[in-house]
Amino acid sequence: MSSRFDIFDTPMSGLKLIQRKPLGDRRGYLERLFCTEELQMLIPSRGIVQINHSLTARRGTVRGIHFQYPPHAEVKFVSCLRGEVFDVAVDLRQGSVTFLHWHGVILSADNHQTLLIPEGFAHGFQTLTEDCEMIYFHTAAHQPSAEGGLNAKDPRLNIDWPVAMTEQSPRDAAHPWLGDDFTGVAL
Repeated sequence: MSSRFDIFDTPMSGLKLIQRKPLGDRRGYLERLFCTEELQMLIPSRGIVQINHSLTARRGTVRGIHFQYPPHAEVKFVSCLRGEVFDVAVDLRQGSVTFLHWHGVILSADNHQTLLIPEGFAHGFQTLTEDCEMIYFHTAAHQPSAEGGLNAKDPRLNIDWPVAMTEQSPRDAAHPWLGDDFTGVAL
């Protein structure tokens, strides 16, 4: 049996781009979003424990940039099911050679790609179309006491958002900018 996924490295260690391979005919297609047998090597000794779905109605909206502190750090598989987003991962791993670097990719319903975001990374996205639906597979349940967040406008991150930012939640907009004393997340 051939694989339903191609896995590609990114410029950051552990951050992967997964190309899903839908099987289709004139009726449409069937697409596998996750398969333990084929993807377990990316999350050894971990399993998917939570699946979340979001809808963002307005183009230009930024959600995030969120992460969870250990021991509740998580791996996320993030896919866009409707619309198109600019999906961003920020390396927060203490001592990493890419500490505070970000990597962004376009995820869309049409390109059938998933971004695997490892522990120690923060995640956010900007909608490039109206009515974007995202699905997230998590290896740890959401723990409010372990939440962390970065400000999407932080000049220290200098994220190049592709379109003008139209909306953010009050909570996300209130995240402070990183100080020089921020040394990262120890895993």
